[in-house]
Amino acid sequence: LDDIRKNKLVKPVALDSFPREIKMIENVKKRKEFFIQIVLPLIIQENNNIRLDRKTLFKIINKNNNTILEKQWLEKKYKQYGINSRDLSVLKIRMDEIPASLAIAQAAKETGWGTSRFAQEGNALFGQWTWSGEGLKPKDAEQGKGHKVMKFNVLQASVRAYQRNLNTHSTYREFRKARAEFRDLKKPLDSMELSKYLNKYAETGNQYVEVLQKIIEQNKLKDFDDAKLLP
Repeated sequence: LDDIRKNKLVKPVALDSFPREIKMIENVKKRKEFFIQIVLPLIIQENNNIRLDRKTLFKIINKNNNTILEKQWLEKKYKQYGINSRDLSVLKIRMDEIPASLAIAQAAKETGWGTSRFAQEGNALFGQWTWSGEGLKPKDAEQGKGHKVMKFNVLQASVRAYQRNLNTHSTYREFRKARAEFRDLKKPLDSMELSKYLNKYAETGNQYVEVLQKIIEQNKLKDFDDAKLLP
């Protein structure tokens, strides 16, 4: 990790699930580092996908006439980002990255640095709820009642679903607005600032935001915001 902090280059290793051994690592620092090494490449990969899409989007926006292929691509993206109004300005705000430091902090908080049952059994990095479909029941839940925690085949799918959640759900409209303001000011996305708009992510509200900020600061996670995958 020291090397990544210095050179900003990450090996594109994508593990499908958490190794069971992560729970056995008693040294907290080592466990955290192992966790970051697993999730960072996955987060960067998803951000790369979004960045490429954004490039295409701006190309389309800046043209007077769009080809049939471009129109089809736009239709696909409106669907992907849940935009029924076919509004380009909404798509521009929704189709954007989540800073790596923020995503790592949320994953760390939601999984106890990769040790939780949801992470181990369901590849669930971000504790997303579901009332239908595949999921794991919280231990103390009443039989047949309430939510489950979404389950994924691979860890990468969990990162993708998390980004889709923050980028499309009405709960995070203010988060997206704040992010768009950073873009308009040509400033890098600041995870400490953006975390303030995630108080509805967990039932603990502002306390949850404070925990995220502490994780980002204590583990110097902002060092990873400009990291890139090795080709």
